[in-house]
Formats: sequence, C-alpha cells, structure tokens
Amino acid sequence: MARRVVITGIGIWSCLGTDLETVREALYNGTSGIGLDEDRLVYGYRSGLVGKVAKPVITKKDIERHIRAGMSEEAEYAFMASRQAFQMAGMDADYLAANEVGCIFGNDSSAKPVVESARIMDEKHDTEMLGYGLVFQSMNSTVNMNLSTIFRLRGVNFTVSAACASGSHSIGLGYLLIKQGLQDTVLCGGAQETNYYSMASFDALRTFSTRMDEPTKASRPFDKDRDGLVPSGGAAALVLEEYEHAKARGANILCEVVGYGFSSNGGGISQPSDEGCTIAMTRAMEDAGLTPDDIDYINAHATSTPQGDMLEAKALVRLFEGKHALISSTKSMTGHECWMAGASEIVYSILMMRNHFVAPNINLEHPDEYADRLNLTATTVDTEVNTLLSNSFGFGGTNSALIIRNLSDVKDV
Repeated sequence: MARRVVITGIGIWSCLGTDLETVREALYNGTSGIGLDEDRLVYGYRSGLVGKVAKPVITKKDIERHIRAGMSEEAEYAFMASRQAFQMAGMDADYLAANEVGCIFGNDSSAKPVVESARIMDEKHDTEMLGYGLVFQSMNSTVNMNLSTIFRLRGVNFTVSAACASGSHSIGLGYLLIKQGLQDTVLCGGAQETNYYSMASFDALRTFSTRMDEPTKASRPFDKDRDGLVPSGGAAALVLEEYEHAKARGANILCEVVGYGFSSNGGGISQPSDEGCTIAMTRAMEDAGLTPDDIDYINAHATSTPQGDMLEAKALVRLFEGKHALISSTKSMTGHECWMAGASEIVYSILMMRNHFVAPNINLEHPDEYADRLNLTATTVDTEVNTLLSNSFGFGGTNSALIIRNLSDVKDV
C-alpha cells in the first residue's frame, strides 16, 4: 500500500504577522504587509518598497548564546516558524529526542554575514577579527545547520537552493522521502533574509516596483498596470508526516500532500516559460490522480512582473480556462517572499482551506488579456476549498507545483 503524507503542524513568520491567527485575519481581510524602507533608498536602491517583517526576539532562555552567535537573520525567522510548527504538531523536545525527524529547508542566500565579513577583512586584514559565528551565518545551509542543532534533529538534513521555488521543492522532496519509506517525519520550509544587502542585485535588474507613493498598492499580480515585484521575506515551516504514523500518535492532521510536479524551462536564466509552468502543474495533477476539474483553488506564483505573470496566466488558461478553480496570488499582500515563498504560500493556502475562504488578489483593478480569462478573486470569497494547487517558479527555469487535499475528518486550525 502506498504511504500517504500529511501535514500535522505549520508555522509562519512574515510581513502579514508572526502567528497563525494574525496571518489568517490578514489574508481574509486582504491586508497588505508592504511598506517603504528609506534605508534602501539611502543605500542606493531604485525602490525602497519591501515587506515589513518583525525582528524576532530570541533570548538565552530560547537558545544558548554560542548557538545564537551562528544564526543568520533567516535562521532566526526559521527558528520562530519551526517552533510554532512543532508545537502545533505536538512534538516537544522529548519527542524530538526519542524520534528521528528530518529537516529540509529552502534557502538561496545569506548576504549580510558575507558582506560584514568582507568589510571586517578590508578594514582589519586579520581573520581572527571575524569571530566565531560568521562562518555558520554565511553558508547557504545556515538555516538547516541551525535548526538541526537547536532542535536536535537526526533525520535527513539538507538545504534546497532553487531560487524562488526553494521552499516548494523542500516540501516536494520531504513528501517523496516519506512516500518512499525513507523517513516518517520531515520538517520542511523556506526562509528569506530581508536586509538590504540581499536584494540590491535584483534591484539592479529593474525587477522591483517603484510605486513608492502607494506601498500597499505596489504589488499587483495579473493587473495590467503592474510595474514589478516587491521583495519580502521571513520564514514558513511545515511538519510532514506519514499518515499512519501521525494517526498512531494521535496527531491533529491538517491536510494531505497528494501531488508534486516539477520541470526545468531549459532556456534563458531569467526567462519564465508557460510551457515549463504547464508541465509542472500537469505532473502534480498526474501524481495526485487528479484533473483540472478537481482543483478548487490555485495560489499562483504571480509576482507582479509584466512577463512572469503573463506567461503563468497563459499556462493557467491552457489548463483551467472554463474550470471552477478560483485563483489568486497572495503576493499581492506579501510581496515576493523569494526563497520562502513556496513554503509560506502553502501555509497561507492551508489557512484558507481550514477556515473556508479564498484570499483576495488585492490591487487587481484591470486584469490583463490573459488574466481576464481566469477566475481571479479580487475580493475574499467564502467557500469550501477541498483541493488546492500552489505554483512556484524560479530563476534558472526551475518550476514546482504542489497539490494539497483537505481531510474531512480533522479539526479546524
């Protein structure tokens, strides 16, 4: 019998809030978490728009000082989200010590400690001035190495580096490992730093919106007047678990992961592809044994860039035109959470599923020619969501699609 994969815990630390209830309210009310950071403009950015993420307060009661010294900004976000997820899953320190739990997180940069290390070396010309923690902060695997150390995790342990699909692929890989019988439980997620060092090169590509006079209206997925994305960040965490394993320990099962699809565009390094999007979504549905008629909601990747949104809309039209699936991009509220987006958007979608609504694609005033052929939700819709699909696409042509299904016999979050 095929092993089923369920989600028993979720956690979030984002510009919409730092607990699930606050985030649920923001999603339902269509509240934007985007603001203006004047420091970015002083630093030399064209755009000072950013998702405003609260800095975690982590004390020695939470984590020993020598471990905190090795935590990057994104590792701190990931710790806060993962602690929430483990608490919801009913996995305390004693449980984690007695059971093998894996960790797969998406992360694709750690800019600030690299810049700080270079500045110290330029000024002091002495490696001994770098201190203990910067080496652990500066590695792409900083999130995994910190989480596995803090929570004493002893299962699979690696980082997914796949641009803006990193968080989604982390869930997909956790799903596959559990489905194949290699793990029973895996902590999956994604994390994204928000310091201004991390996104200067993106700003140089002129990918960011410059609608700074109206920050909350700057992120406009599928709207014909969109002028670019808004960078954001934080962390999202999910506990994936084999179904019978979760039942045996009396876990509160939130939903089931039933499909994972992927593809590579095989083209330009920053060129999206409607064909690649279509292949990933089709594979996810084939994996789940579903058709477009079975999908109730799609959380689109749509980042508010002119070309990316258009090509994703073309792919969605190809598969879902005339179908009942409602579609929105939560990036209209959060901005683009980059490496964490594929994980955070699953958390957002689960909150919608468990609370019976579809969040709005805010700022959708004039859909473009392809988006106009889709069931986009410009306002909140109160409805049952039993099966959802979430898209994540990244530079280098990496594409990921996940399908989540509700289980009718479980409690609401």
